[in-house]
Amino acid sequence: MKVHVIGAGLAGLAAACQLTEAGHQVVLFEAAKTAGGRARSHYDHQLGCRIDNGNHLLLSGNIATLSYLHRIGAKRSLTGPASPIFPFHDLRTGESWTLRLNQGSIPWWVFSPSRRVPGTRLHHYLGLLKLRKATQADLVAPLLASTGPLYTQLLELLAVSALNTSPQVAAAAALRSVFEETLELGGYATIPRYARVGLSETFVNPALDWLLHHGADIRLGERVTALTPTQATVLAVPPWAAAELVPGLVVPTEFESIYNLHFKYALPPGEAGFWGFLGGITEWVFAHSEVLSVTISAASRYVDFSPERIAAKVWGEIASAFALPPELPPHRVIWEKRATMLATPAQMARRPKTRTANPNLMLAGDWTDTGLPATIEGAIRSGNAAALALMATFKN
Repeated sequence: MKVHVIGAGLAGLAAACQLTEAGHQVVLFEAAKTAGGRARSHYDHQLGCRIDNGNHLLLSGNIATLSYLHRIGAKRSLTGPASPIFPFHDLRTGESWTLRLNQGSIPWWVFSPSRRVPGTRLHHYLGLLKLRKATQADLVAPLLASTGPLYTQLLELLAVSALNTSPQVAAAAALRSVFEETLELGGYATIPRYARVGLSETFVNPALDWLLHHGADIRLGERVTALTPTQATVLAVPPWAAAELVPGLVVPTEFESIYNLHFKYALPPGEAGFWGFLGGITEWVFAHSEVLSVTISAASRYVDFSPERIAAKVWGEIASAFALPPELPPHRVIWEKRATMLATPAQMARRPKTRTANPNLMLAGDWTDTGLPATIEGAIRSGNAAALALMATFKN
C-alpha cells in the first residue's frame, strides 16, 4: 500500500519507519530542506561548530523512543550516566548536590538524606501521592506546593521542563503521566540519556538512511498544500498547519517558547554530563565537547530580554556555579517562539485523537492526544499510533 507521510519531524519519521517496516510504500514529505523538526543539529558559522537546536533529556523509561532508535540502528548514539543520578546547583545558596535514585522499583533512596533532595523529609515525598489523584482541572503548583523543599528544589523545575508551562497554570494530570512511566517505576526507568554527538546524528540522519535503504521516497523541501481524501496519509505537521489542511479540526491554539543558548566553552562533563540549576534563569546545562548548552523552558516570561541580556545573565550564573572566567564567551541564543503547545487544562482538552473523520487520514505529533505532554517520547508514540491505526484500516 502506498502511504503519504506529511512532516519529517520525529512523529513523521517514526510513522514512516513503522509503515516501511510493515512493507508499505512510503512517500515522506517535508516542507523544510532538513528533517527533524525541533530535534535537529546544524553547523553554526558564528561558533565554528555543530550545535543542536535545543537540548533534550531522555529517560530510560521512554520505551517508544528507545525502540525507535533500536529500529534505525542508533540506540548506541545515546550516552549518559550508568545510574539514575541528577546533579543540581542551587544559585540561591551556592550549594551543589546530587539526587541519587536506586535502580529498583522500591524507592529506598528517600530514606537516605545523602541521596534525596536537601532539607526534605519522608512526609514531603508522601505528598506526591496527590499527583496520582489529579483531576483534569488540577494545576501543578496548587497541588504540589505543600511538599515544601521537594517542590522548590526539584518538582518545580521538573514540571516546567517536562510541560514547558508555568506550574501555576500547568495541568497536573500531564505531569502525572510523565511520573507514571518513569519515577514511579523506579530508578531503572529514570536513568538519564541524551545524544552523544547531536540530535540529527541520533534521531534524524539514521532514520533517513534507514528509510532510503528500505525503499522509502523522501522529498525534503516539498510542501503539501492540499490533501487527497482517498490517499492513505499520516499528517505529522504542527497543529496550525494541520488546521489549515483539515478544515474544522480542533487543535491547540496557545503555545509556549523555549530559550536555548550555546556558549563556545569546553567544560568537563562531571558525573552525569549535565546539571539542573535552581534559583536563577538557567535551568539545565549540558557539557558538550565544544559548547556548553543551556535550556530555559516556559521562556515567554523573558520575552522582553534581548539576546545579549539573557546570554550575559545566564553566563554569569554558570560562571558563578563553576568558578569560570566572567567574560562572556562566543555564544548563540535561539528562541523557539512556538516550541510546544501550552500544557494548561484548556489546551490539553483541545488535543485531537489519532483518527479523523476520514478513515484514510491519521494525525501524529506531540500535540495530539498521546497521553503525555509535548515530548520526544510523545511525538514518537504518536507516529507509531498513526501508522498502526492506518494499517488497521487496510485490513478492513
